[in-house]
Amino acid sequence: MTIIGITGSIASGKSTVARLIAGNKHPLFNADKVVLDLYKDNKFLKLLMKKLKLKDKKKIKQQLKLLIKKNKKTLTILESIIHPFVRKKMNKFLKIKSKILILEIPLLIEKSLSKYFDKIVFIYTKKKLRLKRYLVRNNDKLFFEILDKRQLSPIIKQKSCDYVVKNNHSLAILKKSVKKFVKTYE
Repeated sequence: MTIIGITGSIASGKSTVARLIAGNKHPLFNADKVVLDLYKDNKFLKLLMKKLKLKDKKKIKQQLKLLIKKNKKTLTILESIIHPFVRKKMNKFLKIKSKILILEIPLLIEKSLSKYFDKIVFIYTKKKLRLKRYLVRNNDKLFFEILDKRQLSPIIKQKSCDYVVKNNHSLAILKKSVKKFVKTYE
């Protein structure tokens, strides 16, 4: 079995690359999707509300963004709550019997998860383009900067990875780069 980790900076195109690599052939774990699902879980929401002293369960993400903007340490606390849940799901996923497993994990390097992977792919995208993509989805430049600073620099991340996919151009060019990578392990 080959376990492939996909990582990169915020809004670099990790999900797109992970889906392209997995295709319909290989199981795909998406850490961001696990987190999204957590926000639909009432037990998790109650835990967040208690630990971070939040008032309204309905607007929890807006409350969290405001808290993080006011005090960046809130992000560390939030991660300490979320990451054990994600790690548990990841460990369960790693038990799946398959020739190849693909895991998309934004903080793979930062959280010292390299030991779980046979190959790590870094998705490199220029910051200006990442910001543009992020703003289309979220419309908050300050929050982009907070999250981006939380991650290691792309230069450092690249050094910890086995393969780099550049995502600064069209989807067609990205697909060619991914195809090139896929040929190295299939």
